[in-house]
Amino acid sequence: MAGTNGKQKTARDMVLSLGVIVLAGLVMYLFIPHDDDGGPDLKRVDYTVELTTARRAAPYPVAAPEGLSQEWKPTSVRYRGADDNAWHLGYQAPGGEYVAVEQSTGKPAEFIEEASQGARKTETTEEIGGRTWTRYTGGRYEALVLHDTDGVKGATTVVAGTGSFEQLGKMAAALKLA
Repeated sequence: MAGTNGKQKTARDMVLSLGVIVLAGLVMYLFIPHDDDGGPDLKRVDYTVELTTARRAAPYPVAAPEGLSQEWKPTSVRYRGADDNAWHLGYQAPGGEYVAVEQSTGKPAEFIEEASQGARKTETTEEIGGRTWTRYTGGRYEALVLHDTDGVKGATTVVAGTGSFEQLGKMAAALKLA
């Protein structure tokens, strides 16, 4: 009988300790602010230097948007001349969606597959900014594709992302090729 009282105290102490820990966790959760939008705060990048470099080096007119509102935040940029003259400019669109401009002189089918994350060509085309874009859907991203960018045979431009076709169209309309 001498050992049972000690075991009861130990079990009671563990339950009380657990209650204190749960209470402390609840207090921290309630009083420490947390971000409700769920997404990371992406830094705005300045792509001026990369755009100038790409426009000098690429064998096609490189696309970049002009006139988008401040809600459109550029978040990533790269140009790889050795990798089929691949240009990438990524944006966080209003509402937190992702929209990217991709260009390349690589094989169009492979490039579109990669840029759109598996989207397939539809029969739907849109006239945007005086150019005819083809819709691609069904992959990870939705996409608008412009073949033979401004008459340059073999240059493909893709506007793709998680954004709606309305957002993709807004980006496509804002693109200036130089």
